[in-house]
Amino acid sequence: MSDILLRIENLKTWIGSGPRPVRAVDGVDLEIRRGETFALLGESGCGKSMTALSIMRLLPPAGRIVEGHVELDGVPLLDLPEVAMRQERGGRMGMIFQEPMTSLNPVLTIGQQIAEAVRVHEDPARRRTPEQRVLELLEAVGIPDPKRRVREYPHQLSGGMKQRVMIAIALAGRPELLIADEPTTALDVTIQAQVLDLMRDLQRERGMAILLITHDLGVVSETADRVAVMYAGQIVEIAPADTFFGAARHPYSRKLFESLPRAERRSARLNVIEGNVPPLDRDFTGCRFADRCDLAEPRCHEVSPEWTVLGEGEGVRCHLYAGGAGVTLFPRAAVEHPDRAVSQGGETLLETEQLKVHFPIHKGVFRRVVGHVRAVDGVSLAIPTGRTVALVGESGCGKTTVGKGILQLIRPTAGQVRFDGEELTRLTQRELRRRRRNMQIIFQDPMSSMNPRMLVGNIVEEGMQAQRMGDRAWRRRRVTELLEHVGIPAEARNRYPHEFSGGQRQRICVARALALEPKLIVCDEPTSALDVSVQAQILNLLQDLQAEFGLSYLFITHDISVVSYLAHEVAVMYLGRIVERGTVQEVLEDPLHPYTQALLSAVPTVDKGSKRKVIHLEGDMPSPANPPAGCHFHPRCPVAMETCRTAYPPERRIGGSRVVSCFRVTGETGSESGPAGSAPR
Repeated sequence: MSDILLRIENLKTWIGSGPRPVRAVDGVDLEIRRGETFALLGESGCGKSMTALSIMRLLPPAGRIVEGHVELDGVPLLDLPEVAMRQERGGRMGMIFQEPMTSLNPVLTIGQQIAEAVRVHEDPARRRTPEQRVLELLEAVGIPDPKRRVREYPHQLSGGMKQRVMIAIALAGRPELLIADEPTTALDVTIQAQVLDLMRDLQRERGMAILLITHDLGVVSETADRVAVMYAGQIVEIAPADTFFGAARHPYSRKLFESLPRAERRSARLNVIEGNVPPLDRDFTGCRFADRCDLAEPRCHEVSPEWTVLGEGEGVRCHLYAGGAGVTLFPRAAVEHPDRAVSQGGETLLETEQLKVHFPIHKGVFRRVVGHVRAVDGVSLAIPTGRTVALVGESGCGKTTVGKGILQLIRPTAGQVRFDGEELTRLTQRELRRRRRNMQIIFQDPMSSMNPRMLVGNIVEEGMQAQRMGDRAWRRRRVTELLEHVGIPAEARNRYPHEFSGGQRQRICVARALALEPKLIVCDEPTSALDVSVQAQILNLLQDLQAEFGLSYLFITHDISVVSYLAHEVAVMYLGRIVERGTVQEVLEDPLHPYTQALLSAVPTVDKGSKRKVIHLEGDMPSPANPPAGCHFHPRCPVAMETCRTAYPPERRIGGSRVVSCFRVTGETGSESGPAGSAPR
């Protein structure tokens, strides 16, 4: 039996017809061995997902495979009729799609959806009732109480649970190859760690090969055996994971590493890959990366580089390595930068005290209030002028609601919000409107936060017009200045949002936020959906703007690497309350709360040699409509005591600025984040 399970040769997939089709996959060659994890890495638009869809023959209507050979264990997949391909697809090949909510049928129970895959692909020799097999699959992917879960619908499950259901469906046919397309991109680090551990365990038990498609270098470092880097429809580098993370060969690969935000780079700007992935409907004459490469030579623009074999299962597409030269050209060395000086900042610009945002739960025709969702349940924090405070935690903990409550986009139920010495909760809508120019927000999804029918210039100008700033001519000049300030050409003002890349759209949102010359910007996951190279551009921009204008940021995120690079202080949130806060150095280097420790332990790292022990949290975050008695974290806490089950821990001040809410932490007892000594309401 051959060691090669999947072999792809000169695969070409085009989208559209006519004289200029999009060459999404343009001559891909790769091999995946039995039982290995093979990572396909690259920016959005490089052709990673289209490669996976070509293997599965699930292309969109306009897509077609024009050339190439795809062989699974000796079976030529591209030659099979559709009836036979259906047995391979979901049988010997399973696929986990990027967004589980859009992949699952919202009107069918998860039991029905898994049973459908079982009926189609279960081997008659092993056949049992579909119900038995469904329960077995749910148990295999670690879903608790499977007998109850089979009757639930996708919207009743958390993001991690939905991804586990997708894995269960993919496993129904006992696949030899599992294709995972960005399986953890939308998940928190704690849930991401659970899903990756689950995939590793299933791989060991079943001997599957995994094709992992991702742009997360940390995930690749912790899971992959071999790595292929894709750029503009082509593979530009293949190497064993240890070799790749020790000394990346291709200039593009090296740029990806240099774009990563890390604590040791706090004093330096991140290395940005200028420009974007070139459009794939053009004819290339030279290297496709040449326009963005710092080491490009004249021949790079004129002659397309050939594939150079560097060793067993190892190669690169770059002129610098032609003839076997330059193998050690790009060794990865530690980046030596002193930590950025932590300034004390100016006076306190924003301060919240016991901020609460509760949403009523209505029932019946008369909408009787039967309870409340305690989205934010007593949050106190302060942001000085010119400083960045990061708010981190799992999805559903209330981070975004805190930001909206501060800006009065959602009126708080209780508590105080003082901005520049003024209490915002007492202001009328008319009074708030005049003060909104000092407080702005950058939303997580730039596309959905802009009106698709408005020109970019009008989008940036809209706030100034609402605040009656200047005349028409002044506002137009201001829009031009703002767009150029964030790296968008002035002529782009007459284009629509859909004509820009994700990074460019986020820059436009930054320009819109700056238009009113604010003092505070709430950044709600502004880089979570961006590639690492585009993320570096946005982080550099935010840092430059803070240094130039003295801006304060409330940076809402679950990306700890971004926090370590950008923030001065960090607050960790769990189920509506802050459980630990302090400077970045204090919290990230010496976490005291068990939840903070678990959160940080789950963060993947690109350092292959580093050994970390992941603290696994059982189950999901409880519902804020029915929080647990005592400490909210105790049902998942690995070190919970009896006291934790009956009383909420008071805030304990450690040193000058460090505050922790945990009975196991000793220190000076200060203000309480909840009603200490008794269970919360």
